[in-house]
Amino acid sequence: MSVQHDTYTVEHIFTQPPAAVFAAWSSPEAKAKWFTAPHEGVNSGPLELDFRIGGRETLSSVWTQKGFTSHYHAVYQNIVPDERIVTASTMHIDDRLLSVSVGTMEFRAEGTGTRLVVTDSGAYLDVEEPVVSRELGMKLLLDQLEASLASKP
Repeated sequence: MSVQHDTYTVEHIFTQPPAAVFAAWSSPEAKAKWFTAPHEGVNSGPLELDFRIGGRETLSSVWTQKGFTSHYHAVYQNIVPDERIVTASTMHIDDRLLSVSVGTMEFRAEGTGTRLVVTDSGAYLDVEEPVVSRELGMKLLLDQLEASLASKP
């Protein structure tokens, strides 16, 4: 049984202002449009989101080709509207705890757009290269967020 501690940071520039990017992260309806497993053969949902300090977020995804279900659970620890979200989260594969993380999303004005800085610090349990796959997954999610924001009128 092993544990690996690691941190990654991903930055993404959006053309929309911080209020719009924050709303896409904090609204259950808006987040459900982009916060899904970004892989073929994966069925996600439904997203449950209670966006308030102490509120919870959950999403389960069935990975049919790999034969397992992932479960994401987060609790909102800090919320500063249009500026910052901090979560404490766990990720399970079926019934096995995979990771425990603290995630920070910072929404920084950059010109008329937003620089979103996502930092995740975690304890990854009994897995190989967890940070690489987690960081890649976050980059793909932010691409989906960008597409969702771009499709709004």
